[in-house]
Amino acid sequence: MTSLNGLPQWEDEDLPVEDLLLFEISWEVTNKVGGIYTVIQTKAKTTADEWGENYFLIGPYFEQNVKTQVEFCEPPNPAIKKAMDTMKSQGCQAFFGRWLIEGSPYVLLFDIGSAAWNLDKWKGEFWEVSNIGIPFHDREANDAVIFGSLTAWFLKEVHIIAHFHEWQAGVGLILSRSQKLPVATIFTTHATLLGRYLCAASIDFYNNLDQFDIDKEAGERQIYHRYCMERASVHCAHVFTTVSQITATEAEHMLKKSPDVVTPNGLNIKKFSAMHEFQNLHSMYKARIQEFIRGHFYGHLDFNLDKTLFFFIAGRYEFSNKGADMFLEALSRLNFLLRVHKTDVTVVVFFIMPAKTNNFNVETLKGQAVRKQLWDTAQSVKEKFGRKLYNALLKGEIPDLNKILDRDDITIMKRAIFSTQVILHPEFLSSTSPLLPLDYEEFVRGCHLGVFPSYYEPWGYTPAECTVMGIPSVTTNLSGFGCFMQEHVADPAAYGIYIVDRRFRSPDESCNQLTQFLYGFCQQNRRQRIIQRNRTERLSDLLDWRYLGRYYMHARHLALSRAFPDKFEMEPSAPPKTEGFRFPRPSSVPPSPSASQHSSPHHSEAEDEDEDERYDEDEEAERDRQNIKSPFTLGALPQGKKKQHGEYRN
Repeated sequence: MTSLNGLPQWEDEDLPVEDLLLFEISWEVTNKVGGIYTVIQTKAKTTADEWGENYFLIGPYFEQNVKTQVEFCEPPNPAIKKAMDTMKSQGCQAFFGRWLIEGSPYVLLFDIGSAAWNLDKWKGEFWEVSNIGIPFHDREANDAVIFGSLTAWFLKEVHIIAHFHEWQAGVGLILSRSQKLPVATIFTTHATLLGRYLCAASIDFYNNLDQFDIDKEAGERQIYHRYCMERASVHCAHVFTTVSQITATEAEHMLKKSPDVVTPNGLNIKKFSAMHEFQNLHSMYKARIQEFIRGHFYGHLDFNLDKTLFFFIAGRYEFSNKGADMFLEALSRLNFLLRVHKTDVTVVVFFIMPAKTNNFNVETLKGQAVRKQLWDTAQSVKEKFGRKLYNALLKGEIPDLNKILDRDDITIMKRAIFSTQVILHPEFLSSTSPLLPLDYEEFVRGCHLGVFPSYYEPWGYTPAECTVMGIPSVTTNLSGFGCFMQEHVADPAAYGIYIVDRRFRSPDESCNQLTQFLYGFCQQNRRQRIIQRNRTERLSDLLDWRYLGRYYMHARHLALSRAFPDKFEMEPSAPPKTEGFRFPRPSSVPPSPSASQHSSPHHSEAEDEDEDERYDEDEEAERDRQNIKSPFTLGALPQGKKKQHGEYRN
């Protein structure tokens, strides 16, 4: 690994600068496994706008994914076509097309199975280069060797910038450097392997970062070979990046290198032409969730749905890492507070975490069927009631309401009620589901609050997605998203971003803080929630790839200047700054550190009225817009200029 890091730079003087291509390599190109898929998918349009026809993505070929996501076509670039033909002649299948997402980037997909017969040879070559041995039983690591070897083989034929995401793609980077290919390389870790494993073991991770015996910890968890692949990739890359400052600190200790650039994750932000359209969507999808609740609690619906709040948590089923343990404890404490103070607010909580299920529970389907039966019964009785009332009024009579419903009507209603019982639901979120016919985005829009008290969250797309939809959320100062918001927003809670301190407080103190956030949210009236959603949605500009894409641009410029120092020079060498991104505390919020939280459970209605009087949405929105820089202007390719006669200016 040390020798790889010290490889000499490529010295060919005939680098075709004008023909530079950008390739991004990831196991999650067209293949959704986790959050990296979201990063690449949402960033594609911004990158395609910058690089045009010179931007390509490399990933694995899986037929079930390709059927609905890729439109096959011929490669427009002769060098790419030649490289693919060479690989096919050797029995290794590669597929080319456009990924059917926004930006429609080109994708090159390698069929791992078609090249599996080379595995032993390629593992041997990888051992000779890196001294990293791959166990035969680790299917994922073996696939990574095949994928990386195919990638390095392909890269021999083109002059490019290659951006590798995560350890699964790292073998290609290591081999490219060992073969001294004319490639400027970038490696991004979205979460360190060992960090995720250690946090899942309920270890006080962040307060002991400098205390771990890294080799011992990786060996005990039987991931030492994967850890070595990750660490070698980090040290071989011309530029190493990660997604947040909290993960940068982690990488410094786990991978023994500080990132060159922090590249925060963004989203494609689509603004509605009508300013409050997202509020209308909230109302519409909330009504759908209310219908689901009527079915779930049929026969026991003893609470007012108009005073019911919907909270949810979503993500991988990692009980501790995602903070599900703390959320459950905070809900218990919240339930106690709501009962003690005799509030009329009810909270319904959804846990959206994929887990193994065989099929719908029969009782689950029965519950929704009974809800429909109750609705149909009510409609039938209503029509019969209406006809009798109409006939009586035609006769000039006032009907006897005690007699307008006959025995048969009452019997039908009783039979519908007596068939009820409480049931549980497995997790299904799909617009075609017979239980809750909503996609994830629609479901999020219908909720009031997303709660993500994660202990290990290198970035945190779930609260970011809530933000761009105008839905308040709870995050932590151990998530990249939470730290990003603390840096750029003076009073995050006033904008609907509640940040739990899980780094410098004990678990019990953090849980109490989370409980207070939840209880304070329950105390808000409807107008206050609407105002807060408006503020939350305005923060979406901070998360737009049009702004955050500049960090990736900087990483590419830096990689070129390091890989080809005679041809590219980086000025300035510092990463782009974000001055002007700081959102002020809204003028309608009193200027105190806890302004957005009520100091006691029994806050006065007068305080609410005072805040409503101070609130001027147009004024606040304009002030927030002034705190966002104008989007950068995309320059012509290539990014950077060629030195001429020893002179260069970027």
